[in-house]
This record gives sequence, C-alpha cells and structure tokens, in this order.
Amino acid sequence: MWRVKLRIGYETTYYYDAPVRFSRHQLRLFPRGNHFTRLLHFQFGTNEKATVRFARDVFDNCVVICNYPEPARELQFGLHLDLALERMNPFDFILSSEAATLPFSYPPNLQRVLAPFQQSAEEERLEIPGWEAPTPESPQPTVATLVQLNERLHECVDYERREEGSARPPNETLRIRKGACRDVALLLAAILRQNGLAARLTSGYLREADAKTKRAEGSLHAWTEVYLPGAGWVGLDPTNGIFCNHNFIAAAVGIEPADVTPIDGSYYQQDATAARMTSRITLVNL
Repeated sequence: MWRVKLRIGYETTYYYDAPVRFSRHQLRLFPRGNHFTRLLHFQFGTNEKATVRFARDVFDNCVVICNYPEPARELQFGLHLDLALERMNPFDFILSSEAATLPFSYPPNLQRVLAPFQQSAEEERLEIPGWEAPTPESPQPTVATLVQLNERLHECVDYERREEGSARPPNETLRIRKGACRDVALLLAAILRQNGLAARLTSGYLREADAKTKRAEGSLHAWTEVYLPGAGWVGLDPTNGIFCNHNFIAAAVGIEPADVTPIDGSYYQQDATAARMTSRITLVNL
C-alpha cells in the first residue's frame, strides 16, 4: 500500500511600527482529516500571554480562537503538522443513476441539506469560453462535463499570486482573465451553483508531487468541491485544472470565502500605523 508521511511547517508574522491591540483571531489551518489524511502530531504557537482555544465551527472545521490581552508590535503564528497520507484516486466513485448526466436535481432529502450550497449571488450568467453548459434538451455526462469545465478555467484564467486581500467577484475574475487560487475557486463555485449543483469552497495545503500541480506552489491553497450523489463531495482544482487527490489537504470548507479564510482578525490603534507581513510554508516528506 502506498503511504507517505508529510511534515508541514507554517509561519506567519505581522509587524507594526507601534504597539497595537488585536481583535479575536480565528485560524483555520488544521487538517479536517479523512481516510486518506491522518493527523499524527501537531504543535501550535502564538504570542505569549495569548489565550488559545480550540472549537468546531458550523461547517465542522477545527478553528483555533486566539485572544490577546496586551498590545504588541508583532503578531506571530506558528504551526507544525505531521501527517500520514494514503493514495486516493479522485475518480474512484460510482454516481447514483439520477446523477449520471447533467443537469439533474437532487432528491428532496439531499435538497434540504444542500440548498445553502446552491445559492448563487451572481445576477448575470457566467459564460466560460469553450464550454457549453448542459441543458435538459442537451444533457451531458456529469464527470466528463466537470472535467472539461475545470480544464477550461485552468486554460482561460492566468494564475496570479496574491497573498493578501479578499477573493475577487467571479465576473471580475472572468473579465480580467487572471486570479489567485481563491478567485478561481470562487468562480468555479459560482458556475456550478448557476447550473443547479451544490458547491463549497475549500482551503488548505497542496503537496505538489507531480508536474500537473505547478500553480500556487509554496503557499496555502484554495479549491472547490461539488456534491455528486453516490460520490459525495468531490474536489476540483481549477487553478491547476485537475480533480483533487491525496495531495490536497483540506483545512476548512464553507459557502463563502470568509468561511474558509485561514487567518481572520484585525488590529486597531488610535493613530495610523504601518504594517507588513511575512509568511513561510514548507512541506517535506519524512
């Protein structure tokens, strides 16, 4: 059986020209875990005197909640993880008969649960060059259609590394034809939702072990998952144009980008204060 042990190191530090106070910070950096990804050991650290608590959010993500009683000129986060990965074939599933072709409708018992993941905020229809959305008059095989959509987004949206800032609106990403992984993941989720599918956003780590996963190298990553009856949540990475296998290590899932933000918090100070950030991530086979 193929198995590999992986060590992940993540360090981020925020620097300020003067001492500042901090709001409560929430971190979504811990792997969710499944049959293919097991957490063996972890170590987490932040500023001294901080209060650190672990919790589960509404999406069952592991969230670290940090409170800082004193002002400081630096805010530090450090995380070290040891994982065991087992090989996963991203196409090793059998769809329910009703989901074999697109478009399809979820059965009522699933519809009640998946409805929030189907709601699209896009008022205008998103048109992807070279990809035709399936219709009742012209149905298409589900898996082949999703493969083609994923590949077309990879081809028509250039990769742009952008460490900070929120995800761009899908229509903006499509207009300028470039984006960070979070931009392209949100674009794919919007297209899936417009076509009646339940989609969620995912953030986490990408172990680049082959030539097909070159974009987003050495950084946290974001991708999309679609719910397919019979298969469950299936990961698609439009940034690299592939379906997700064991090299994709999910830390958070959610409906909107704010639900999967790795570090969520703010600082405040009476006077304007300059700030900068450094970040480093390493993934090493043990």
